[in-house]
Amino acid sequence: MFANTATYIIMDHQEIELQIKNLRDQLNQYNHEYYVLNQPSISDYDFDQLLKQLIELEKANPQYSDPNSPTQRVGSDINKEFEQIKHQYPMLSLGNTYSEEEIKDFYTRIEKLIDDPFEIVCELKFDGTAIGLIYENGVLARAVTRGDGEQGDVVTENVKTIKSIPLKLIGDYPSNFEIRGEIFLPHKGFDKLNRDRVENGETPFANPRNAAAGSLKMQNSSLVAKRPLDCFLYYMLGENLPSTFHTENLEKARSWGFKIPTQIKLCKSIGEVMDFIHYWDQERQNLPFDIDGIVLKVNNIDQQKKLGFTAKSPRWATSFKFKAEQGYTKLESVTFQVGRTGAVTPVANLTPVYLAGTTVKRASLHNSDIISSLDLHENDMVYVEKGGEIIPKIVGVDESARKKDARKVEFITHCPECHTNLIKIEGEAAHYCPNSESCPPQVKGKIEHFISRKAMNIDGLGTETIDLMHKNGLIHNVADLYTLHPMQLLSLERMGDKSANNIISGIEASKEVPFSRVLFALGIRYVGETVAKKLANAFKSIDKLMNASFEELTEVDEIGERIAISIQQYFSTEKNKTLIEKLKSHKLQFQSIEDKSIEKTNHLNGMNFVVSGTFANFSRDELKSIIENNGGKNLSGVSSKTTYLVAGEKTGPSKLTKAEKLGVKIISEDDFMKLIE
Repeated sequence: MFANTATYIIMDHQEIELQIKNLRDQLNQYNHEYYVLNQPSISDYDFDQLLKQLIELEKANPQYSDPNSPTQRVGSDINKEFEQIKHQYPMLSLGNTYSEEEIKDFYTRIEKLIDDPFEIVCELKFDGTAIGLIYENGVLARAVTRGDGEQGDVVTENVKTIKSIPLKLIGDYPSNFEIRGEIFLPHKGFDKLNRDRVENGETPFANPRNAAAGSLKMQNSSLVAKRPLDCFLYYMLGENLPSTFHTENLEKARSWGFKIPTQIKLCKSIGEVMDFIHYWDQERQNLPFDIDGIVLKVNNIDQQKKLGFTAKSPRWATSFKFKAEQGYTKLESVTFQVGRTGAVTPVANLTPVYLAGTTVKRASLHNSDIISSLDLHENDMVYVEKGGEIIPKIVGVDESARKKDARKVEFITHCPECHTNLIKIEGEAAHYCPNSESCPPQVKGKIEHFISRKAMNIDGLGTETIDLMHKNGLIHNVADLYTLHPMQLLSLERMGDKSANNIISGIEASKEVPFSRVLFALGIRYVGETVAKKLANAFKSIDKLMNASFEELTEVDEIGERIAISIQQYFSTEKNKTLIEKLKSHKLQFQSIEDKSIEKTNHLNGMNFVVSGTFANFSRDELKSIIENNGGKNLSGVSSKTTYLVAGEKTGPSKLTKAEKLGVKIISEDDFMKLIE
């Protein structure tokens, strides 16, 4: 009987392992079809159900864990410092050309240096951030940024969240090789990302390239997983490549599961090269992602080796940079807009001009320094570029078309909304309206931020309703929301019983929103969603935060001098303190609710800790919570006040050096747990 039972258990485990393997294979295939081939064969719902099934199986059977499982693409919330490694093959940048003559010179140089016939591969030059992917035995081993070309940051965990990058290959791949490409944000994903940032009161990214580069260097891979990053691969390196021709290697890579661009042309003459350049110079505006030029490479790898390298770039490749598309139009006027923070932004109103696929009527002038540097005059004829900006910008003025009596455009001295004298803070480019209490755009902007989804999330309220309520004198600040009555709302235009009751219910429900989100909702300058969570976790209540010293603030992880100064300035203002007292009277959550099940001790009283690196049993945030729950204090950096540096794998070398220099005791995760016990 016992023998039979043992056999059954072994078979059961084998079945579970096989089921996990089959699910992983299925999900990898569906990912490839969706993100690489753009040919999904199952619905999102069905995919999610299979993924959920795999997550549950892996959780119940940790002995079959695999770092390259599709379940690992969600990322981790462990905050890691990046390790730097040297590139096996230097990651050089390409030489840039800007004219057809330079392209012809490049082609002529190749002809002179190579006696045999040659082919030029023309590819799109993607406007993203370069990445090198190293595969060992068909598994993604490391992902490394360009860095300085000699060494780069290891960003493997972040890259694993990009679903178009295969974690495991299929087919007859070499045992070890590197493939390089470009990580980028498609237009659709970039637009959504910026809409979300604006909704959360954050500054939108200037262009998809900056957003992609910033995403890749985020310390929290679970946040990277939420960014819709994509990746094209375009060059392979290694000792045992399948072919001595670049294009054939790319086709093999496509069969292994890589996302290889389809916009590639093998050219046998300079005429074919120029035709490719001319075509994409016109057609690029119809692509769902940004390109800024064309890359030219010699196709034969033996010929590439013969041509060699200069100190900075390969002789066998170059890039042709497209000129940013310009519009020529008339400056009709300059208006000034006031934002939630009081910053005044000048906007150029233009005679409509068609530019890069859209009709442009406005262009950002950013600040007074930009207006001065352009030497703008009324009714000037100006050159406008999109150049990756969210709002187009003026890049030049046609002074020859300027009328002799044209008046210079001057930056305003008073707020266009409330007529208060503007101020300019030392070290900043923007002008500000200091009348934050009654300047209409600032008042309404603060309320709109307060009710937003990631702040108080008050249903039923929107920009138009806030505008109506403000115009009718129902609200003057966020605290007034909590004194509203349904009858007041019914007096507003197009407001019915159901809508009024929904708004009141949403306002009442917001009293349960946790402290960190209430803190974010206040709209303190530089205190975004993540910073608000850090502050709420560190100080636990609004009263402790209000009374925190500059040193106490800067000791919190990720809180620098600028944020600390902004927080102290906010709480030193009498009207802000009055506002918080009003919100307190309406029972908003200004204190973190502690988990009573967590055991607390005074074992670490008077001790200051810095936690760095990655650990076997805990995340960094978990270790920090343990420290706080046992009476200790977390510091963001090593200083003379530090009692212990808790060092895990990949601890930053600068922290270790500083700890040794200051005589700070360095302990391991095991040492730390003994200290607690």
